[in-house]
Amino acid sequence: MHALLDHLENLPITAVDRSLEPALRARLDGKAKPPGSLGRLEDLAVQLGMIWHPAPPRTKRAMVFVFAADHGLAEDNVSPYPASVTQAMVNAYLAGCAGMNVLARAVTAEVSVVDAGIAADLPPHPGLIDRKIGHGTRNASREPAMSLDDARRALGAAIALVSEAIDGGVDIVAIGEMGIGNTTSAALLTHRLTGTPIDECVGRGAGLDDAGVAHKRAVARIAAARSDASAPLEVLADFGGYEIAMMAGAVLAAAAKRRPVVIDGFIASAAALVAVRLHPAALDYCVFSHRSAERGHAVLLGAMSATPYLNLGFRLGEGTGALMAVPLLRAAAGILTELADLSDVLAGRFGPRP
Repeated sequence: MHALLDHLENLPITAVDRSLEPALRARLDGKAKPPGSLGRLEDLAVQLGMIWHPAPPRTKRAMVFVFAADHGLAEDNVSPYPASVTQAMVNAYLAGCAGMNVLARAVTAEVSVVDAGIAADLPPHPGLIDRKIGHGTRNASREPAMSLDDARRALGAAIALVSEAIDGGVDIVAIGEMGIGNTTSAALLTHRLTGTPIDECVGRGAGLDDAGVAHKRAVARIAAARSDASAPLEVLADFGGYEIAMMAGAVLAAAAKRRPVVIDGFIASAAALVAVRLHPAALDYCVFSHRSAERGHAVLLGAMSATPYLNLGFRLGEGTGALMAVPLLRAAAGILTELADLSDVLAGRFGPRP
């Protein structure tokens, strides 16, 4: 375990240079618009400017990584859907007909579907990246979901995968997931990493009724009482999923490579909190896309002092909320790099086009 912690601490993640912010704000104030008139889009432009410094922000290539894995917690009926739906949805992703695919096409984003730990052996497919750590996690209500070594391997697999994509030219990393039972896992991570009572972290997930939510909370209480883990890696191993661990690794990789990483909703934010607790400077590279309708998401956002850009009532997962924020990153970079300076406009340097 100590070697793993040393490895994570030695990732080349450095905080952005906050001293750049006044100059970036002044640059935006000098554009052909009233100062501050583009609101939070200007905040995003400043964040991108600090991330990419000294180069101008690039946003042409966006890629959403959808990590899929199964959870032993699904044995306790914490979801209205059987565990087999994880594999079925992955098949839909590969066929290009799921919600995530539709939104990815709408915003011109590439899709990478990753088998992080599905409880079945999927046939080879050109659109599927096999990084399987195991055939689903163990049932966290009875024993640790994974070993510390499993958690390390999942983090490392995602760090390598996302780093390679960035080296290949990806400018924007977005993260999403699929895994029946993973809202319970995310609720347990939220509870243990923030100290929030477990009942306040558990929501309806994939559409549970009131009785289903009550049962889910009871299962989560049993799981939470099983362990007193508090260190982020131990909490991840005790209660996480392979796909959640890989999303955390993706956040760390993007931060190490100085690229923005767009965080989806509740489950992706739980992964982001794991990453930030492992390496606090990673938070500077996170763009929180939307406010999920899932109950525990507000707790996670508060723990990271994050204000998401969108509030669409989403609670699908799959990276769908993150995808909807991709055009915002492109627009924010554009006002920083393409919007004319007010001085040039007033000097008449842009005559009428012929």
